[in-house]
Amino acid sequence: MKNRSTARNICVIAAALAASALLPAFCRAQGTDPNFVAGEEQQQQTNQDLKERAMSGQNASKAAPKVDPKESKAYKAFYDASPQDTDQRIKLGEDFVKNYPSGPYTESVYAGLVQAYYMKQDWNNMYAAANKALAINPDNVDVLVTVGWVIPHVYNPSEPDASRQLDKAETYEIKAIQDIPNLPKPANMTDQEFASAKAQKLAEAHSGLGLVYFRRQDYDKAVKELQQATQGNPSPDPTDYFALGAALQNTQQYSQAADAFDHCAQIAGSLQSQCKQYEDKAKQLAQGK
Repeated sequence: MKNRSTARNICVIAAALAASALLPAFCRAQGTDPNFVAGEEQQQQTNQDLKERAMSGQNASKAAPKVDPKESKAYKAFYDASPQDTDQRIKLGEDFVKNYPSGPYTESVYAGLVQAYYMKQDWNNMYAAANKALAINPDNVDVLVTVGWVIPHVYNPSEPDASRQLDKAETYEIKAIQDIPNLPKPANMTDQEFASAKAQKLAEAHSGLGLVYFRRQDYDKAVKELQQATQGNPSPDPTDYFALGAALQNTQQYSQAADAFDHCAQIAGSLQSQCKQYEDKAKQLAQGK
């Protein structure tokens, strides 16, 4: 369970997050630009996410003995589909849920479709698959965290339901944060592996929630959540550091903002150069220049 900067990299450019968010010392720009390219690592992670579906309470092996052999075969085909071939995985998944709409594997397949549609940036179908997965299991934390994370990253304030979408993301991430500590440990995970998996999932949930508050310009709450998303995270999302720096900037905590931008500038990626520039500016503001 890697953070989404490496596992599912939606690169929200600095200008997109800066729009109507930073103080006049920073540039203003309009629009959002996900700039998403699904690399091999991201595609491999999609398959790993399916394997880790136990985090959402799904353990297909428990129900397998009572399942129609044809259904088990169809599920195995979906599960074993190459993560590089998202079109094939989507076809197998959609065929599965059409043929077996209420089987023991159905929730897991819908959760897998959420990841596959994510890889294609097909947000409408991703949300539709998520809704169906959550209709079966409202406590599927993998789906809750994924959708709650994506919404503020692809947020477009000009859309008529933009505010409602942020409300949904907030609800999903808060619920996930409440549920994750109480998840039962899967039998195939060690205590250390399970603790690490929960910590990564919590960090991702705080990341999504922090960006929701950042989009609303509720900077105090954004700082609190984004600090939890980054502190102790072995592979933090540079977008989180950028938004954290911007939120701190807007609350006139210039030294802390410079530190957040510095962390962002240390991570290779599309935000690196912008974060270095903002770090320098925040340092100047901290010195009263």
